[in-house]
Amino acid sequence: MKIAIVKETEDLEKRVAGTPETVKKLISLGFSVDVEEDAGINSFFSNALYKTAGANIVSDTNTIVSSADIVLKVNNVHKDGKGADNIKYYKNKTKIIGSLKPLQNKEKIKDLANNNIDAFSVELIPRISRAQSMDALSSQSNLAGYKAVIDSVSEFSKAIPMMMTAAGTIAPAKILILGAGVAGLQAIATARRLGAIVSAFDVRAAAKEQVESLGAKFIEVVLDNTEVSNNETDTGYAKEMSEEYKKQQKDLLHQTIKTQDIVITTALIPGKEAPELITTDMVKDMKPGSIIVDLAAEAGGNCKLTKLNETIIAHNVKIMGYANFPSKLSQDASSLYSKNLFNFVQLMVKDKKIEIDWEDEILQKSCVSYDGKVLNI
Repeated sequence: MKIAIVKETEDLEKRVAGTPETVKKLISLGFSVDVEEDAGINSFFSNALYKTAGANIVSDTNTIVSSADIVLKVNNVHKDGKGADNIKYYKNKTKIIGSLKPLQNKEKIKDLANNNIDAFSVELIPRISRAQSMDALSSQSNLAGYKAVIDSVSEFSKAIPMMMTAAGTIAPAKILILGAGVAGLQAIATARRLGAIVSAFDVRAAAKEQVESLGAKFIEVVLDNTEVSNNETDTGYAKEMSEEYKKQQKDLLHQTIKTQDIVITTALIPGKEAPELITTDMVKDMKPGSIIVDLAAEAGGNCKLTKLNETIIAHNVKIMGYANFPSKLSQDASSLYSKNLFNFVQLMVKDKKIEIDWEDEILQKSCVSYDGKVLNI
């Protein structure tokens, strides 16, 4: 069995799908591990570290990809990709495991199927207890929530905690988090540790207890009990809400945002554009010097004015639309992601042979391309 860890080539991507630590573990499963030269360099994992762990360092992209039974990736492959991100290097029945974003990249998944490549996407791993150690969405979102707060604070022109000096008292900054999923909850915790007054909003009623347990104030729209109790999917994501709810939500957020210094948005709906939560009028009414960090920028943005991978100033408000916050913490992000993938790969191996159990819910639901067919999207 041969497994390959390749170099990512997308702009701004610094992560790698395998570390020296997981190389050792993969070898213990019976794999021969090839690592593309400099694959881990942007995450501070040198070729020498991989070699010491037992990997073979391969400089030629065609050689490493075409000889592999399994290729571990961060991003998807496609017709116009560079290096190992290009589909032309992959042989029939190669198994790709990665963060393939299948709901946003349906054409790329079709390309995989048309080229008879078997692909598994970590985004579709079911949220069940047995799969927690493979939950790459959570491991990466956790870091994104943390980094969003750190970056916003570094751009803010005031102090965050309350400070009492002989010259007077500095009031603590007010930070609002929109969306209390994994990223949002980590953002709340980080902002609280820095001494901010933190509020949070989420359409899911279940989020209130989690928000308040972290010491933040929960901002909520109160409607009839039917909608409040049915605003979460079976997988824990927020549902799209009714027009009446959206109207009240808009009014509530408009009034709340006027008083905030920093707003971090994390709201996503799987397979759809991110809901617009912050309108142009809301931005106009924010305090001069305020900051918005839009973690949903890649899905269209929660703020009307967000520009993907740009930081702009509009109406005296700085709006940050970076698409890949986990990559800014590439060393930790790669370490966690690699462990997620290793735990997933273990499901495919039995007696040191690749053997896929299609009765396994995790493998079944995460497979997006198999035997020339598109699945699960």
